[in-house]
Amino acid sequence: MTVAAEDAGNAGDAGSKGSATPGDFLAPVLSASWDQPESWTLDTYRRCDDGYEGLKKALAMSPDDLIAYVKDAGLRGRGGAGFPTGMKWQFIPQGDGKPHYLVVNADESEPGTCKDIPLLFANPHALIEGIVIACYAIRSSHAFIYLRGEVVPVLRRLHEAVREAYAAGYLGENILGSGIDLELTVHAGAGAYICGEETALLDSLEGRRGQPRLRPPFPAVEGLYACPTVVNNVESIASVPAILNRGKEWFRSMGSEKSPGFTLYSLSGHVASPGQYEAPLGITLRQLLDLSGGMRPGHRLKFWTPGGSSTPMFTEEHLDVPLDYEGVGAAGSMLGTKALQCFDETTCVVRAVTRWTEFYAHESCGKCTPCREGTYWLVQLLRDIEAGKGRADDLDKLLDIADNINGKSFCALGDGAASPIASSLKYFREEYEAHLDGKGCPFDPAKSTLWADKRDTHLEVTA
Repeated sequence: MTVAAEDAGNAGDAGSKGSATPGDFLAPVLSASWDQPESWTLDTYRRCDDGYEGLKKALAMSPDDLIAYVKDAGLRGRGGAGFPTGMKWQFIPQGDGKPHYLVVNADESEPGTCKDIPLLFANPHALIEGIVIACYAIRSSHAFIYLRGEVVPVLRRLHEAVREAYAAGYLGENILGSGIDLELTVHAGAGAYICGEETALLDSLEGRRGQPRLRPPFPAVEGLYACPTVVNNVESIASVPAILNRGKEWFRSMGSEKSPGFTLYSLSGHVASPGQYEAPLGITLRQLLDLSGGMRPGHRLKFWTPGGSSTPMFTEEHLDVPLDYEGVGAAGSMLGTKALQCFDETTCVVRAVTRWTEFYAHESCGKCTPCREGTYWLVQLLRDIEAGKGRADDLDKLLDIADNINGKSFCALGDGAASPIASSLKYFREEYEAHLDGKGCPFDPAKSTLWADKRDTHLEVTA
């Protein structure tokens, strides 16, 4: 799937500070070759992205110098938490006599989050090259990619890319004559959102039911098969080759001081041109809407998520918040996976939050009481409120239950379930109150396209 930000206009009813062109804000690196014929092949990757040149430069360095280089570049994890990637690599103990593992988390499944799957579909060799570099740095001879099993076309392309890498000498024994050996295993999960949590992913990879582990010990000390393990997001690892090839100064020239570099923003919802927009960290939603043609014609932005459904929502007043880790955090939310879901005035906030909460209740692994019981009761209350069966004190009950989940559950799934509830009541309490005492939902579902199944002509899907 390739997405081009073309014919940029102003943001329409969302508000605008003038027009923009793609060159003003975008920084295509990972997505630079997505529109090339057979972009997923090794030949295209070598031709268009200087494929595996970063690996050659990495192998000319010592592992410790390589880790220091990635730390100096300032690359932060693109999976949600934003933890410095080089520092994560540095936590792996050396000289312990145990095998070390790299596990790439490709179990992308949160509502609104859709960056890693398109990246793997269009440019899998960027990830493979990054894996080889990372394994060299942490002294690992076996890496794993844990992919969500439902995305069979991506799985097939990834297997073919791995085969090409083995045939070209980038994987296997004595990589590029360096004496380094590396095996890469692609594992397809069975489709559970909880396996996106790194320790649940490790349990699933070992053949057990995917449930979060008690920490400590942390994966860097006892991870996969009780050995030191680094778990990184797809985009985090795929960004490493460009840093090695073009230099850490080039990488730090983009973004902000504490959040340098480029990243993929997933724009979806009631926007004119949804898709992937690769830009420096710190771009604003207003600028992205400028690039994408704004909200759908005749409608205004009502609320949006900066990092997927598990992050506190924002409103129109946050259009100019810098979309980096510090800027979004200071405004009261989290950058997360940079899944920018935009909803217009036809959307019922209560309905949207109820659907999200149903998802989290369904995907809860049930291991801890706050999440298992709390998400169930949140769904019951929200369904009653949406149907007009709620009472005024139900709103305080929602906040009380959310507070008993947030920060008290075994993993971040509970926090994600509580976030949209607390933030939606903060900004749209009157809308909740409009549903109470037998009134029901004041919004006409027929006027909203939120749940419609429609084809977007701005997306070009390749087989």
